[in-house]
Amino acid sequence: MTSDATPARVTLHTDGACRGNPGPGGWGAVLQYGGSEKELYGFTPQTTNNRMELTAVIESLKALTRSCDIDLYTDSKYVLQGMTEWLDGWKQKGWKTAAKKPVKNVDLWQQLDQQAARHQIQWHWVRGHSGNPGNERADQLANLAIDEASQKA
Repeated sequence: MTSDATPARVTLHTDGACRGNPGPGGWGAVLQYGGSEKELYGFTPQTTNNRMELTAVIESLKALTRSCDIDLYTDSKYVLQGMTEWLDGWKQKGWKTAAKKPVKNVDLWQQLDQQAARHQIQWHWVRGHSGNPGNERADQLANLAIDEASQKA
């Protein structure tokens, strides 16, 4: 049994999808804690794949009600490198790249930075569409969000 002082150990698998880039997009996430699993997904009518990859991580972190130790799996090198290599430099440069250009998707990067600060996250990259069950399910959820939205249209 964990006390409130001991962070929960959570595994997250996230993915984004876009039909056309830009185009209609979806995001999906699988959260695993102990023996429980929760699936999340959502839709944006006009977006990019990178925005959906970021949104998947943001929304999965928002779903956690307390600070957690997280193993986060993504097939997005953009998200992984942004969080593990580029973020500190962007912040130091006032959200500018090394080329002194504004960081793309800065609104989402700032939200992700805020959400990630609540947790201890180990970032893991997995090759997309390579049979990783969590990644495959997150991809299915992202595409389900697009399919459900197109059926309602």
